[in-house]
This record gives sequence, C-alpha cells and structure tokens, in this order.
Amino acid sequence: MQDPVCGRLFDAHVFGERGGVNPSVTDSSTFAFEKPETMEELFSHEIEGRFLYSRHSSPANRNLAEALALLEGAEAAVTTASGMSAISCALMQQCGAGDEIVASRTLYGGTYALLKHVLPRFGIETRFVDINDLDEAAARLGPRTKAIFCESISNPMLEAADIPALSRLAKARGVALMVDNTFSPLIIQPARLGADVTIYSLTKFVNGASDCLAGAICGASSFVDRLKDVCSGMAMLAGPALDGFRAAQIRKNLHTLHLRMRQHSDNALRIAQALESWGLKVHYPGLASSRWRERMRRLANLDYGFGGVLTLDVGDRDAANRLMARMSVARVGLLAVSLGYFRTLFCAPGSSTSSEIPPAERARMGLSPGLIRISAGLEPHVGEVIARLRQCLAEVGLIGRTRVLAASIR
Repeated sequence: MQDPVCGRLFDAHVFGERGGVNPSVTDSSTFAFEKPETMEELFSHEIEGRFLYSRHSSPANRNLAEALALLEGAEAAVTTASGMSAISCALMQQCGAGDEIVASRTLYGGTYALLKHVLPRFGIETRFVDINDLDEAAARLGPRTKAIFCESISNPMLEAADIPALSRLAKARGVALMVDNTFSPLIIQPARLGADVTIYSLTKFVNGASDCLAGAICGASSFVDRLKDVCSGMAMLAGPALDGFRAAQIRKNLHTLHLRMRQHSDNALRIAQALESWGLKVHYPGLASSRWRERMRRLANLDYGFGGVLTLDVGDRDAANRLMARMSVARVGLLAVSLGYFRTLFCAPGSSTSSEIPPAERARMGLSPGLIRISAGLEPHVGEVIARLRQCLAEVGLIGRTRVLAASIR
C-alpha cells in the first residue's frame, strides 16, 4: 500500500513569512494587540495568524498540530507536554463523574495506573478487557460507557488491535474509540480505520531523538475545539503546554519519520527472526509465526514495516537481568526505558515500564518477569548487533538449552 500522506506533508512545508525553510519560533509567552476587541475575540475562538498566550497556542505548536492532523488524516490536533498528558486530557475531556471506560487489559503501565488509580478519584471507572475478544468488550459496555481505549500495537505484548471492528462496536453503542498509536506512526493510521481520537507520545518514534517529552491528540475539529475551550477544555485548563522550541524541533523531525520507521522496522524484523531461529520465545507482529501478522497485513501500511519494537521472553527475572547486564556491557544497545531512539534500547517491562500493573494482572496479559522489550535502533549494520546479542545469550547460557527454557516458560 503506497501512502500519499508523507508527500502531502512535504507539500505543506511552508512556514512563517514564507521565507524560512524551518518553522519559526516565537520566544514569547504572551502576544500584544492594538485593539481590545481582537483580544476579546481570541478568548472565544482562534483567529488565523493571531495568538494570545502560549498556554493557549503558539506559532510552532500550531504548525506541529496541523502537520500531525495531516499525517493522521484527522480534522485537527492539539499538542501537549507529554504522552501521559495527552492521554489524561483526552480521557478527562471525554468522560466525567459517573462515566465508565472500557480499556484493553494490555496497556503501558502509566496508562493502566491512570485508569486504575487516578481517574476513579474523579468518579470515572474503567473495565479492563481482552480487547481482541470483541464479545467480551461488547459485554462490558454499559449505559455509562463513554469510551473504548486501546493501543494500536500494545505495550509490551505487541498485540495488534482490530481497529475497524472496535470502531463498528463503538459506533453501534454511541461511544468514542480512542487509540494510542505511539508504537506505530505511519504504519497504522487509526483515524482512517475508524478511530475517533488518536493519541501519541511524540517523545518516542515521532520525534526520534529521546531529547524531549511531548504528546498529541488528533481527532474531529469539534473534539479538539472542546479540548481547547477556555472555560472547560482539559488541554487548556490542565496546562499541558508544549514548549515552542521543542514543537518546532519535532515538526522538523517529521520529515525523516518515513525513513526512520522503515529502518526501525527492518532492524526489528531481522533481530526477531534471528532470535526465533535460535529457538527463543519472541513476540513480533512481522514474524510468520505471529498471530498478528495477517491482521497487520490487512490494516497496516507495510511500506513502513511491522514496527520497531520486539520482545524476548527468557522466562524469569534473574535470567532477564543477567542477559540485559551483558547486553549493556557488549554494547548491543542501551539499557534504558523508552523507544524510538537511534540506538537500540532495551528493558524488562515487568520491573520497569509495566511495574505499575499488579503481578496477577501482568500474568493474565502474558507478561512474564523474564520479558525483555527491545526497541530496535537505526544501526546501519544490524548484523553486528545480532552477533553481539548472540554472544551475550551464549555467555549467560540461554542458547544451547532452549528446549529446557521453552518448557519453563510455557
């Protein structure tokens, strides 16, 4: 499937006074007016080319939001200071006291903690389900449900959500489908598959440099306008403003996103294939053995591959820690949370990015203490990374006893 979106994004590359090749940054928190009437008008709605206060909007943030909306095929977008602020604002805009959310059981740990522990303090309850069991999801929808929430490719189990089917279910019940697409920019476009709201941690693949925090919410103009309302908008009143310099930087980095996603995906596939060939337990939707491969082939734009993240399950926490320590010394990559960086990153979600999820719930997800999440980098010689990884596996005894290992983690 050829994607025309990147071409349109390049065509839209005009900034400021039409002279700059990069987005201009206005180093101001507030903006001056000649007429009081213009200031009054901006408090009620946006005016093309005019700005009031940087918590409301700024030139760089507006440029980035417009580009993200174009990239997603959405009507509008708003930027935020982190992925979690985007999730929080979107859910709290959609839901109020007494409302319910039906959410995937397999989610990023911070999202799970927000849904499980924070939103109930505001009267918003969440029912967690196997999002790939449509009958279970439908059964948990009730008269107070206002949103279905999932991830396009789940963190860290890499399950591919059936967004069109979930969209049909949501529309039939009159609820919003909200999808976190952090793992799969360009690969999956939730809005084109029927999602009402698409959410990003721009910190990860979209920016690609692990040097800032940022988030975004994309959707219908009516929803984005509600988010920015000066009296009731969560993106306005919660104050998650993204710094203008960072917004301009991310906007520039969008022009290499298509190249980066192809390389991340290619490297991830090659690492996953190598690990599987050595008899290890690997999760990656691009493997021929993956139960998600056919769904990805149906829903994704595979010009950008199957994604840059894979997981390796070595069974228990001690084995994972021994392997990761060796991988760090051998420079397979960097032992660090996050993903989408130009170097390969790895961590054990059960003791880091998913540690907010109780052990029993992690077990229901299939997330073992020995699961290692690997975010494939942009290394030009991935064969060298694979060779180092193989040596590390041999040194800690995980190659050569794979049959025993497989029996221990079934």
